[in-house]
Amino acid sequence: MDQKGEILTGILPVLPTPFDENGDVDVQAMRGLVGFALKANVDGIVFPGFASEVSELSGEERQLLLKTIAEETVGRVPIVAGASAATPSEVIAHGSYALSLGLHQIMVQSPVSVGNELGAVLAFFGEVVSALPEIEIILQNAPAPRGADLSPEVITGICNELPQIAYVKEETLPAGPAISHLIENGPKTLKGVIGGGGGRFILDEYARGACAAMPALEIVDLHVQMDQAWRAGSGEKARSLYVRTLPLLALQSIYRMNLTKYVLQCRGILTEISTRAPTPEPDDFALHDIDQNLKELGLMLPNTKAGKAR
Repeated sequence: MDQKGEILTGILPVLPTPFDENGDVDVQAMRGLVGFALKANVDGIVFPGFASEVSELSGEERQLLLKTIAEETVGRVPIVAGASAATPSEVIAHGSYALSLGLHQIMVQSPVSVGNELGAVLAFFGEVVSALPEIEIILQNAPAPRGADLSPEVITGICNELPQIAYVKEETLPAGPAISHLIENGPKTLKGVIGGGGGRFILDEYARGACAAMPALEIVDLHVQMDQAWRAGSGEKARSLYVRTLPLLALQSIYRMNLTKYVLQCRGILTEISTRAPTPEPDDFALHDIDQNLKELGLMLPNTKAGKAR
């Protein structure tokens, strides 16, 4: 299961957290989500992240589900363990648990409370790096108010000082110019820049040199096809897939994990689709729009009773 030194590239979906009818985390359903991802030939798996409702999970729940994912993948693909937390000590605890599972890559967002000045952010990550010298870090840069909204110059400064920060997941808006800056000005120790934003800007990110993308899970098979077409030099096929998926991804930007779980239910992957995070819930008009998108993409299973768990 030891994946030290894995190079991250391609499609690395952030898995949602499935809950059972009592609102508890559903380990068996998580096994199904991992199976769906592996069947789609993903290049890696990320958990937990924003799309996992990470802020609503206890430490014990995070560990249980991360262990489940590690057991299900059996080393077939890299796992990036989400380790974001408010304090360096909490990040270190999450990273130490990942190490105990043989995972050597963690994703960490600089807390909003730390601010976005180089000195403060550098001190935060420096403490983590000192405690976990064998870990590679993916620095997640999310836009305000959810994230610290670090400037490309600050991120470059951090990477120059801390070579353990091997990747940056850049999803500020617009992410494109920031990705270009990091690729052009980052140190040689920076292995790559990864796109986020649910895959809504993936082709622009790839054109600028992004090495990977971390979308949500609901249409990961189409994202894999898009990625493979791009890397094979078939830009026309990649763009066709991209344009076809954009309407659904636009809705996903609003309804977030509610849409992700609803689509997974429509596709026969999830049964219970409740959420903990306060997220807008699609009404009947929105659900009809989602259904139409799924039908046009050929993803709606026949006779699916979508929405039955709402």
